[in-house]
Amino acid sequence: MIYLLEDDESIRNFVEYALNNTGLESEGFEKPSDFWRSVDKKIPELVILDVMLPEEDGLEVLKKLRNRADTRKVPVIMLTAKSSEYDKVIGLDSGADDYVSKPFGMMELISRIKALMRRAGDDAKKDEYMVGGLYVCPSKHIVKANGKDVVLTYKEFELLCLLISNRGIVFNRDQILQRIWGFEFDGENRTVDVHVRTLRTKLGECGSLIETVRGIGYKIGG
Repeated sequence: MIYLLEDDESIRNFVEYALNNTGLESEGFEKPSDFWRSVDKKIPELVILDVMLPEEDGLEVLKKLRNRADTRKVPVIMLTAKSSEYDKVIGLDSGADDYVSKPFGMMELISRIKALMRRAGDDAKKDEYMVGGLYVCPSKHIVKANGKDVVLTYKEFELLCLLISNRGIVFNRDQILQRIWGFEFDGENRTVDVHVRTLRTKLGECGSLIETVRGIGYKIGG
């Protein structure tokens, strides 16, 4: 499923129609709020993102996508009327995978989409981690501890993915709150400790792989 966040109805309908007729299932959104509701229900395979949007601009949406464990690797194509080299650099440096300026050719856009999806498919095959007896495959939402399946809540899974995909890196509690719960989370740091404790319990012997770095935070591996 491809998500298109574009407030111009004519462009949104045109791109949706072209993608669906090419065999690429897509869904368009006028506002970021509608887009985020769908993301929470189903993670897209690729996002086409306009820059100038109501509610929040496309670069802010992109930043949030890259800060979420479940969407950080979703390919993103920026679709915008801005065409200067500076604007492209800002978009790409912010985490976009490609940049298409309006007006654009539909066949070129489809070609770029297919290229990014092929690349993402190849990357997904490598998207698995093994540390000691702990195995995690984020793309398939699989966690095994010493060969046994482990069932985690959404936030526990996000936390585990954050730590294991950044092996050896220490995350303090504020960083974890920001990455997993978002910028607007206003709870206490105790939330992180509680989730780490339950995560360790569910992982059994493998729970010891989540190390406490005294006075700083948590990490997996060194």
